[in-house]
Amino acid sequence: MGRLICHCLLVETNQGLVLIDTGFGTRDVAAPYERLSPLFVHMNRIQLDWRFTALAEVEARGFSARDIRHIVLTHLDFDHAGGLEDFPEATIHVMQNEVDAARSRDGFIARRRYRPEQWDDVRHWHFHSAGGERWFGFEAVRDLPGLPPEILMIPLPGHTAGHAGVAIETPQGWLLNAGDAYFHRYEMNRHPHCTPGLAAYQRLMEVDREERLYNQDRLRELANRRRGVRIFCSHDPIEYEALVQLSAPAREESAAVPASRRHEAGYAAHVS
Repeated sequence: MGRLICHCLLVETNQGLVLIDTGFGTRDVAAPYERLSPLFVHMNRIQLDWRFTALAEVEARGFSARDIRHIVLTHLDFDHAGGLEDFPEATIHVMQNEVDAARSRDGFIARRRYRPEQWDDVRHWHFHSAGGERWFGFEAVRDLPGLPPEILMIPLPGHTAGHAGVAIETPQGWLLNAGDAYFHRYEMNRHPHCTPGLAAYQRLMEVDREERLYNQDRLRELANRRRGVRIFCSHDPIEYEALVQLSAPAREESAAVPASRRHEAGYAAHVS
């Protein structure tokens, strides 16, 4: 399958710190077989290290868990939501369709991808539905309560029922974290390509193939026709390294959103 990573974004805004996804959490590292499906631990050969949790990355930058005011989730899969309980004061933003699917856990894969142990202590939820002004032709959730208008949720169902991208407007243009809408950078090429292993894994995890491929097509079109929008997924290590290089000057000079500063945070890799 190749090497995959799981990363998120840390955004500093005038309203406080915002995480886009959390990756695995400290409790996942401490007790992986209590919180994660053994099937996925072994199949993905997940490597867990406390140093690469969101909490460790946040603290390494001089902040504390209490400084995280909001977490915006692309979806509730175990490798994106494992750190929620490390930030008990944060408000968690997720699509309504996603939380409905996670609570029902209908089917073999759903019971293993959604791990209530990772979020049963979460106290502050905010569920969203699409509507209103569109973003480059995509449905968008704007004006997220407590967040600046430069952060949007972009519904991209298919991988899961309530999967969403998260768009952030920066002085250099838009960043779109497409989450698991695709897994390999070449899937955004005009003539897309994906390794057989990753293609098979995406098919295993999809809940709606037609929607997933439709949204990939739309993302591909956006990536190839629209300047000023940088699209990346959650798991491609090459895309991640390019994003780190892109963010280095911004960390010295400015912000991910106006009057803010963006940091990247890396997470333990899935290795197969």
